[in-house]
Amino acid sequence: MDPAIVGQGQQLARLSPIAASRDRPAYATLDCVLTLLDQESPDGEAPGPGLDLAGGNDRPALNLLRDAFAMLSGTSSVLVRFVFSRHEGYVIRCDFLERRLEGCIFSQRVKSFLSPLQYVAAVPDLAAGNILDILAKAVGGILSTCPGPDKRHGLLTQLDEEMTRRLSFPWTLSEPIPRRRIVWVQGRDNFESIHRAYEAAWALGLTLVIVDQPGHWLEDDNGPYAHLREAFIPTSIAVDAGFAQRIVDVVKNHPHKVDGLVTISDGRLPGIAKASEILGLSTEPSDSYLKALDKGTTRMLERKVPGDFTTVVTSVSELDEIVAKHEGDLPFPLIAKPCLGWNSDCVAKVKNLEELRTAVGRACDRHANAPTRITRAVVEPYIDGPEVDANFILQDDEILFFETSDDFPSTGDTPDVATSPELAAAPNFMETLMLLPSGLPEDEQLILRDSLKESILRQGFRSGVFHCEARVRDSRARYRPRADNGLMDLHISETTSSQASCYLHEINARPPGYLNSVSVLLAHGVDYYAIRMLLSLGDTGDRVRALSVPFSKGPQYHLGITIFPSARSGIMETPDVILEMLDKHPWMRDWIADYQTMRKAGAEVFGPGESQLWYLGYASVISRESRKECLERVRTVQDKFTYKLVGDS
Repeated sequence: MDPAIVGQGQQLARLSPIAASRDRPAYATLDCVLTLLDQESPDGEAPGPGLDLAGGNDRPALNLLRDAFAMLSGTSSVLVRFVFSRHEGYVIRCDFLERRLEGCIFSQRVKSFLSPLQYVAAVPDLAAGNILDILAKAVGGILSTCPGPDKRHGLLTQLDEEMTRRLSFPWTLSEPIPRRRIVWVQGRDNFESIHRAYEAAWALGLTLVIVDQPGHWLEDDNGPYAHLREAFIPTSIAVDAGFAQRIVDVVKNHPHKVDGLVTISDGRLPGIAKASEILGLSTEPSDSYLKALDKGTTRMLERKVPGDFTTVVTSVSELDEIVAKHEGDLPFPLIAKPCLGWNSDCVAKVKNLEELRTAVGRACDRHANAPTRITRAVVEPYIDGPEVDANFILQDDEILFFETSDDFPSTGDTPDVATSPELAAAPNFMETLMLLPSGLPEDEQLILRDSLKESILRQGFRSGVFHCEARVRDSRARYRPRADNGLMDLHISETTSSQASCYLHEINARPPGYLNSVSVLLAHGVDYYAIRMLLSLGDTGDRVRALSVPFSKGPQYHLGITIFPSARSGIMETPDVILEMLDKHPWMRDWIADYQTMRKAGAEVFGPGESQLWYLGYASVISRESRKECLERVRTVQDKFTYKLVGDS
């Protein structure tokens, strides 16, 4: 294949094919080098471009070449890898190349050439024909700074290995995929806390209709985010007796066919399932969502362990009656928490009867005045084994994907992890650090997987994305300082006196929180929001299965989600605490794959002793080398984090 001359403005470059590969199951590649040319050819005549990029042609491959030209300002040549499909068909997600190569250190830029649901032609003969004609069949491209010829082979080999690891799933279907419409109820607080989910909807060919309160940031048809949805329908989404019927009315009154309903709001899950049942849309049973929402019901469905004290009460007086039957002999420490709750809100570890009565009173009062009045509290054993977040993708009882992350001790477990005296003085169970992949023994992770799956099925679910929180009872792993750097980490002993078991805290029948969902997308390549939306349609098995395939050799790095708590209450003065930290320490940007500031200037900040638990922000800190290095980077980031409240000197 002959090279081509391309030009942009006064610059000319040669696009030279150097290698082609067709030996991967799903894709083929064509590697080219774009090299700047002198303005004058050796014989004194200026070579005319085979293609002028300065024109108005917006073919995706040409846009990539324009980006390559921009990179030439800092280097003499750029590697351009074009990607082709081995098979004709219809793309299951048009931005798969960008998402699966996010974080690849051997690519400086990745661009998809596809539109949602687009037909993709099979790869042409890469050894013959006009290079510019062949590029019209590419599905996407990758740019990388091109080393000299002596190192070029090494770069191509590394890029080959990364693509094999990341693209090891079928990303086309043989039959056309129809565009579908989803009504998404409760559009979240802001763009930063949900944008990847809405972008996934576009890439999947899903049309979104958002239902939320009047005045929501997505309501304005001329606003900066209006393109994310087809329509916004202002409706009360209060969780009351009429909630499900209001959603039914929204769907019936909408001028276009609705194919599925989605929410990721815990309290609204049962109502959305009920509305789906009324409308005949695909859903798991609304009764199952009610069971999962109620922590008391969840606890009482679990198998009883001899010696455990577990009860659900509606008042302190009812607790007193139960305690009297046990003659006051309770196996402290215990946990008391509301049957409805989130963010570890109002969860208390108690070590005597007086503390238990106080904690139960608070838990029963927590939602006494909510639209859905719940005054029940659950009392259960405190399990001192390691805590985990365990996430599942289930389809028809089959586990398509499962992963766990370590939920490091909170101040409620031990005040030793507090980063300030104020946090130590008011212990709670808000997360401090979540690290993936888990450091638990493999056999204990399998115990978690099998036990939690049984718990999910016991509640009546068969398909869905599930976020479970649990502890490993009698684990061989314990948290203690590492010998090499003194940082808290899991340590595994060879033996234990008892068989490890899973102790379930809760099942959330939805994707994990945004920060956790993004961490799994970045580390494993699996998008929980995309799967949740597809499952709401009921007939997307092939797409769900394909998009549930993680990177073939495990996560691409160790990732620690670092939570920044507030040590005291007040009003935030710092405009953006994490952005300010990154501006002060720009080298830190290479460590942080994702972050969000939750409480910006003017926002109310809640200290550790308040009834509401809100953290200031989070940062996902990564290491490609080791868990040890990840923990060291986490500590550095924590040490550099500062903020100022109004009135601080």
